[in-house]
Amino acid sequence: MKRSMSLEMLPALHGDALLLGWHDGRRQRQLLIDGGPIGAWEALRTRLAALPGANPRLELVVLSHVDTDHVDGLVRWFAEPPPWSVEIGEVWFNGWAHLLEAGAQERLGGKQGEYFSALIERRLPPGTWNRSFDGHAVRVPASGPLPEVRLPGGLRLTVLSPSDQGLVALHTAWRKDLKSAIVPGDFDSAWAALAAQRRYLPDTGRLGGGSGARPRLDAAPANGSSIALLAECGRRSALLLADAHAPVVCASLRRLLAARGQARLKLDVMKVAHHGSRGNTTAELMALVECPRYLVSTNGEQFGHPDEEALECILASAQPQRPQLCFNYLSPANRAWADPARQARQGYEAVFPAPGTEGLAVHW
Repeated sequence: MKRSMSLEMLPALHGDALLLGWHDGRRQRQLLIDGGPIGAWEALRTRLAALPGANPRLELVVLSHVDTDHVDGLVRWFAEPPPWSVEIGEVWFNGWAHLLEAGAQERLGGKQGEYFSALIERRLPPGTWNRSFDGHAVRVPASGPLPEVRLPGGLRLTVLSPSDQGLVALHTAWRKDLKSAIVPGDFDSAWAALAAQRRYLPDTGRLGGGSGARPRLDAAPANGSSIALLAECGRRSALLLADAHAPVVCASLRRLLAARGQARLKLDVMKVAHHGSRGNTTAELMALVECPRYLVSTNGEQFGHPDEEALECILASAQPQRPQLCFNYLSPANRAWADPARQARQGYEAVFPAPGTEGLAVHW
């Protein structure tokens, strides 16, 4: 069997829970990026229970950043007492200690970040946390080659975000969210705070969120700390942007393209950043990639994503003929993109879940 890849956007409400699969010609492997908000936990639990094999395994679990629409499902999962039905090879997540590495001056951490840190320490074997980075931060250095990790089965992951600046900028918002509920960096106090809750439920929504007009470019500190990855298996590839800031991703892509002697990065799939927010998809970014499929993960609730401007930006760039816009929900926020006349006029194909279903998987 030839190498193949797949990306499944689980029905994670307004958040992200992404299951990336790859086949090396002998066996199927998978990793998970994010767990969605707490309301998506049952969907995540059901999907994990359906992983194939007698002893299902995730080679890697990535928490891209600590916004509740990405972290809550993972906190809820890891709060379950072991043994779990799914084995985990490694976890990537930047906690308070990694902010210090990047140059932050205080030991700081938001509630969700502290909860997840404590759960990693209590639930998983030593050395599981950021093992591919010797326990250090998952980040892009200021110079030199971009970090590259190879997983079993031939999957190559190149880190495109965050930068040191992104991690440092997070600490103020993280401290504000923490208040006095938990001693920063103290796993025992985070564990006690988590155990005192009858049910894990966020009380402040997205970390670092605010009110008023949206900025032209996303400036939210939590989003700027996002772990963004290029996943490649043989000649197949996917760009997984979490909620990353476009200028950081663009800077990394330019370094990568220069190292490879290429003008544009040819992809099979791009998971659009920040659920299709107009502050995270730019003409500068689109000029660096060429891709036939763009995936948007959101049900459109709370923030009304995807934004018209983001998808128009994608279609306005020089892309392969008739690119696909793929959604894991049909919602009032994206229904206009289903119009056949609009698809013909603007030269794209809209892909939605089958009627009566939620979530979407693409294979290539």
